[in-house]
Amino acid sequence: MSGGDRNDGRGRPRRRPAERSGRGPRAPRVEISPARLVAYDVLRDVEDRDAYANLALPSRIREARLDGRDAGLATELAAGALRGRGRYDRIIELAAGRSSEQIDSRTLNVLRLGAHQLLGMRTAAHAAVNESVELQRRVANANAAGFVNGVLRAIGRSSNEEWDRRIGEEARTPDEALAARSSHPAWVLRALRDALRSEGREHELEALLEADNAPPRVSLAVLPGAGVDAEGAAATAREAGLSADGASPLGVELAGGDPVRAVAAIDAREGLVRVQDQGSQLAALALTRSRPVVPGERWLDLCAGPGGKTAVLGAEALLGGASLRANEVSEHRAELVRRAVAGVAGAVEVVSHDGREASAYGDRSSVYDRILVDAPCSGLGALRRRPEARWRKQPSDLPVLTALQGELLDAAVERLAPGGMLAYVTCSPHLAETRVVVDRLLQRHSGLRELDARRVLRGIARAELDLAGDSPSAQLWPHRHGTDAMFIALLERGS
Repeated sequence: MSGGDRNDGRGRPRRRPAERSGRGPRAPRVEISPARLVAYDVLRDVEDRDAYANLALPSRIREARLDGRDAGLATELAAGALRGRGRYDRIIELAAGRSSEQIDSRTLNVLRLGAHQLLGMRTAAHAAVNESVELQRRVANANAAGFVNGVLRAIGRSSNEEWDRRIGEEARTPDEALAARSSHPAWVLRALRDALRSEGREHELEALLEADNAPPRVSLAVLPGAGVDAEGAAATAREAGLSADGASPLGVELAGGDPVRAVAAIDAREGLVRVQDQGSQLAALALTRSRPVVPGERWLDLCAGPGGKTAVLGAEALLGGASLRANEVSEHRAELVRRAVAGVAGAVEVVSHDGREASAYGDRSSVYDRILVDAPCSGLGALRRRPEARWRKQPSDLPVLTALQGELLDAAVERLAPGGMLAYVTCSPHLAETRVVVDRLLQRHSGLRELDARRVLRGIARAELDLAGDSPSAQLWPHRHGTDAMFIALLERGS
C-alpha cells in the first residue's frame, strides 16, 4: 500500500492535514521578540498605571534581561509609538473605518506598535504584521487577531506621504491636520506657535514639531571639580569612539554610543559626571555665573527634585565657598536629590517642605543671596524626552500650575536678600508659564528688576546661542539649540 493509501488504523483512509481543517495547513507559530513584549508592557504601564515611560522602560528592560540590541529595539518601539500616538491613531482610524475609541485599548496598543514599525522603522512589512498578530493573540483578545492583520495590511499598502495627504483631506481645519500629522494635541500646537510668534519666529513651528518627535541625544554634565573640564571630557569621549558637542560649558553631548561607557571613559570622581540635558545645565549656570561668587553666600534651590540642577549648583557652591539649601516638597524626590548631590554633599543641605511655607527656608531670619525657583510646570518643553506628557496635559491644568508658580515666587522673593538674585525656570515655552508669570511678579513686587538673561547665557555658552525676541528672558528650543525648551528669567532685588 502506498503512503497516500494508508488508513487511520480503523480501515478509513487517513486524510492529510489540509482535509482535516478544511482551511489548508496551519501557519507555523510566530515567535514574538522579547523587545516587542517589553514595548507593549511599557505602553500598558503608561496607559493603565500613569507610569512615566522614561522610568517604566528601564525597569521593564531589566526585568526581561534584554541585551543591548533588544533594549535598543524596545526603546525605539515604545518611545516611537508614544511620540507618534496621535498620528498613528488617526491612521488606524482611517484604515479600520472606525474611531480609536471603539477599539479595545489592548488591541489599540498592538496596532500602535505595528503602525510604528510599518511607518516609522525599517521593519519588514511581513515581520511587523505577523509579530503584531501573534502579539495580539498573546496579550489581548485573540479573536481580534484577524482585525489586527487587516488593519496593519491596509496601513502597509500606503506610504507616509499618502497617509499624511489623507489626514489633511479628512481634517476640518489646517491646525487639526497639522496636529494630527505632527502627533501633537491641537492646543499644544497653538501654544508653541504663540511662543514662537512672540519671538518673531512663527515660521519655525514645523521644525519645532519635528524636533519634538526626534529622539534626543544623550547629554552629560561634567560638574565643576570633577578633575576634568568639558572640553577634556569631550576629547576623552571621542577617543572612546563617542562624539561630543553642545552649548553648555559643562556639557558633553553624545551623538551615539553608551552613556555609561562615556562616563567610565571620562573617569571622573563618582557623582561628578551625570546624564543631564544641556538646557538644564545652562539654567543652573545662569544663576551661579551671572556675577562672581562671594565666599559665604547662601543659596537656595526651592523646588530641587529630582536634583540635576541642584548638583550643578552644589558643585559651583563648593568651588566658590557658598552653601546651598535644597528643598523638595516630596520626600521621595528629596531622596533622589540626596543621591544626585552625593559628589558635592559637603556644600548641600537637603530638606523636604512645601516651598510656599516658612519651613522651606529655615529659621525666620534666613535670607538667601541666590534662589532658584525651578517651578512645577506643564513640561511642554520636554516632549521629546517624555513622549507621553503631551497626551496627559490639558489646557485646564494651566491655571492651577500658574497659580502655584506665582505663590512659590512670592514666597521666594520674601526671603531674597537685598541685592540678591532669583532665577525663575520652567521646562515649558507656554507664555502663560513664562512671560505672563514674570510680568505679574514684577507688578506685585516693585523692588524687583529683571536682568538680561540672554546676555548672561551668551557669556556662559560654549557655542553661539540664537536667542530671538526682545524680552530680557531667554527661551531655549530643541530645534534651534538642541536642548529642552527651557525658559530662564533672572531677577534682582534692590539693595
